Order: sequence, then structure tokens, then C-alpha cells
Amino acid sequence: MRKSKSMNILVKDKLRKTPVYDVYWRFAVERQNVFFNRLLRKEAPWTKDPVIGRYKFTNAYRVLDRVSQFLIANIINPDVAHMRSDEDRLFRILLYKLFNKIETWQLLEDALGELSWSQYSFQEYDRVLSAVFQNGTSIYSAAYIMTSGKSVFSYERKHQNHLKLLEYMMKRNVAMHVMSSRSMAQLYDVLISYPLVGPFLAYQYATDINYSGLTNFSEADFVIAGPGARDGIVKCFSDRGAYSDEDIIHIMMEKQESEFERLELDFKSLFGRPLHLIDCQNLFCEVGKYARVSHPQIKDKSGRVKIKQVYRTSGSIPTPSFPEKWGLSSAVQAFLSVHQIETTSITGEG
Repeated sequence: MRKSKSMNILVKDKLRKTPVYDVYWRFAVERQNVFFNRLLRKEAPWTKDPVIGRYKFTNAYRVLDRVSQFLIANIINPDVAHMRSDEDRLFRILLYKLFNKIETWQLLEDALGELSWSQYSFQEYDRVLSAVFQNGTSIYSAAYIMTSGKSVFSYERKHQNHLKLLEYMMKRNVAMHVMSSRSMAQLYDVLISYPLVGPFLAYQYATDINYSGLTNFSEADFVIAGPGARDGIVKCFSDRGAYSDEDIIHIMMEKQESEFERLELDFKSLFGRPLHLIDCQNLFCEVGKYARVSHPQIKDKSGRVKIKQVYRTSGSIPTPSFPEKWGLSSAVQAFLSVHQIETTSITGEG
């Protein structure tokens, strides 16, 4: 049967889809299947998709990625149990996110003990990080790229300027401003007002802070599209009308159930939690990469044609941790119990 032109239109007279649009939903399903297959301790390979099986992609849900899981399981949730001050809790989240690397956090903890604003010393933190830097070990994740900050704080080394940024924020009552914000958008505005924090980083930091109990905002109201997501959006839509990148991400979140149904896809949600804006944003980024292989005729705006990171098998995954306010712990435990899976904790390994 010949397809009518209307079948390629998501919102009438506004958003015209490319073939990559359906790939977006299929990718979300298969990447989530990989997560559950690993959680269920199944043997590799966890997917029959040759692209997902070969290359490294983040999870369908942003919260499931290793760095986010460590933050929640080892910093955010324990800090509540230990009754840390709000100021120290925020300091620890921001310190972790500045480097966005588990090994760097563990390195600082091993060398300095408790990491807190109340016991912070620039000289001590710099001493530890400078020693690692001199050994040629990377202290930053490759996920986010921050400017060096030398033009603002005048130090030679990147980590020194970022420590000074953290000092600058804390001394100017960032905790008070964060907790006075009344929405995710206001929290974003607080964070982007500081030096070196651009739009994408401010949104990522806002998301991580909102995992904690310091704020309690909906993740369905505000989003900022990163560079990778913008590339993915261009690949999914040949015509967007007047819709912004953020408008499109909202539309994807709102239409997820009907689109999975249309494509007859069995999407396994996150223990009952649907995709939220941060997840739909991330999926655009990942599908943009995926399409370099699956649909090479649809070019990246950046001109990239290959996926750099090859997937390395690391076996099963630890029991996922979530913000307590999401109320998913009972659903997780019920799932593990039904499948007779032991609870395990995330570490810096794997």
C-alpha cells in the first residue's frame, strides 16, 4: 500500500519526519532492553541490534548512567541519612559534577577523608589533583566540556580554576539561591548566572541537584537542548515549522505512549516511570550518533560520520538507585525479588 504524505507528519503542517524519527523510538526500546537484560544477569550479547551491540550509547533514562547512579547511591542519598547540612550537600554535588568522574571523587575521598564545604581547603584539594595531573591521569569525564576558566580565575591549571569557581559559588550563597528557586527554570537561571557555567551545563547541574531533596521540581516542565540533541533533532525532522528544539523535546515526551503503540513496540519503562524531558533530550543525542551508522545519508550538522566509542562488555550491573522522592524503591525490590536477583551496590569499577 502506498503511504500517504500525512503519515510522515507528526504535528499537522508543522513537523515533518525523516526515517530517523522512528529509529528514535526503536532505539529507546532496545537500549532499555539492554539495561533490563543486564540487570537480570543474562548472558551477553544483550541485544541483536548490531549498532547498539558494537558501540557505546548512554541509557534511555539519564538517571541510569553510571555517573548519575554513583551520585545518587554514594552521595545524595547517604548525605540525607547522615543529616549533612544543605550547604555541604550542595557543595558535594557540585564538586562531583565539576569533574563528573567517579574515580576523581574517590581519589579525593581517599586522600582527604570527608569532603565538605565546612572542611574545604583549596590548597589540599589542589595538591591532590595536581599530583594526579602530573602523573598523566585524566581527572575529568569526557561527557561534558568546561572551559579552562583561566581568563576568569587566572590559574594555570583547569582544575584550579574550577575549584575557585566552586569557592566563588559557595561564598556567594549559591545554596540559599538554589533553595529559594521555585521551578526548574529558576534553578537553571541561578546556575547559569555563575562564570564558566553555560546553558547545557546549567541544565545538567540543575537536574543533578533536583535528584536531591534540596529542590523538588517536576522534570516535565523545563528542558535545554544540548549540541548533540540538536544534531539528533535535525536528523529526525526535515521540517520543523516554528518549533524550537525544546518544543520538539516536549512533544516527544507527550507523545511517547502513542508512538510506541503506533510502532507496536513494547517499551519497558523505568519501573513505571515514563521518559521525562531530560531523557528525551538525551535520546536525541544518542540517536544522532546511531544514525551515523544506520542512516549515513542523513548528515550530522557537525560533519561527523563515525561513532568514536566502541562498547566494552562489563557484565551485569548493580541494583539501580533513584531519588527517594520518586518512590521507586519498592518497585525495584519487588522486581528483584520476583526474578531472584541479589541486591548489589555501585562502585567505581566497571
